[in-house]
This record gives sequence, structure tokens and C-alpha cells, in this order.
Amino acid sequence: MTAPLTPPRPTLIADAAIDLIADAGLRGLTHRAVDDASGLPAGSTSNLARTRAALLELVLVRILERETADYPAFAEGGGLSATTLPPRDLLVEVGAEALFQALTSGRRLTLARLELALEATRRPELRSVYDRLGARFTRFAADLLAASGSTDPEVDARRLIRWCDGVLFNATAGSGHWQVPMPEELRVDLDRYLAALLEEER
Repeated sequence: MTAPLTPPRPTLIADAAIDLIADAGLRGLTHRAVDDASGLPAGSTSNLARTRAALLELVLVRILERETADYPAFAEGGGLSATTLPPRDLLVEVGAEALFQALTSGRRLTLARLELALEATRRPELRSVYDRLGARFTRFAADLLAASGSTDPEVDARRLIRWCDGVLFNATAGSGHWQVPMPEELRVDLDRYLAALLEEER
């Protein structure tokens, strides 16, 4: 039997850092704590990411990788070419599935990302990285909204992302944290929101 491959050291370090942030917030994130959590020798994290800013960037990139791993449409060069679904249906299906995953099996990633979003309000260099990585979702949404008939896809994409962020916050840390919306509920809500954005007759 072939032994399972050990993930690359940057992946081990980033995943350990994500777990630390999800468990203890950013106050629990230190280079030494990441070394201990990842099972790597002391100094491994600082050799890879010498500063805290570099470590936070590493974590953000890894969160994006993990959040989009099951959705090839989000990959660079993906989008419309990655599926046979009509653009509007793709937005509903992928959007609802991604939100549900972020609130269930990916909840720890979502917690870590929310922590980093708040930290980005105090660290301009982190804000720049957060916004650059997040722009991929906005571009994806804008392309599909344009193909779905939006007359202003860039603006509508920002509105859609705001709605998604609101769902994630509400069901993770807000007043709705006690009950995660099910996929069908998310599909219905997203379908209604898209109908409003696209000014469809119901």
C-alpha cells in the first residue's frame, strides 16, 4: 500500500494557521504556535513567512484555494467555459452550494476569513491582498451576470457579493448563527435576489 503523500510545507503551515485562527482568533496566531500545530521543527514558519504580514497573506491565499477547490468555475480561466449550465442557473447552483459549504464543512475557513477581514480594516497591506483575492469572486459574478442579461454587471456583481457576505456573517457570527440555511432555502433566496437584480418579471 502506498503511503499518503505529505502536503507541501507551505500547505501544512497555512492549514495549521487557519485552524489556530478559527479556534483562538488572531491573538492565537504566532509563528511558534504554527510550528507546534503543524508538527514542524521550530523556525519552519518564520523561514517561510518571516513577518506576520507574510503569514497572513499565506493564510488568505490558502483559504481561497480551499474555498474554490470543488468549484472549477472559480478557477482562473474558468467561468462560463467550465460548465454547461446557463449562466443564471450556474449562479444559483454554485452560489447556493458554495454558501452552504462555507457554513457547514467549511465553517472554520469562514471563521478564519471573517477574522482576517476585520484585521484588514487595520492593516492596509492585508486589505490590499484581501481585496485582490476577493476580486476573483466579483469577476466571476460579473461575467455570469452579464451573460444573464444584466445591464450593469459590475455594479450588480458587487451587490451580489454583499448579499453573500451578509448571509455568511449572519449564519456564522450574527443573529442567525443558531440555524444554518439549507441548500434549497439558499437557492430560493438567491433566485429571488437575482430576479430583483436582473429586473425579471415574476
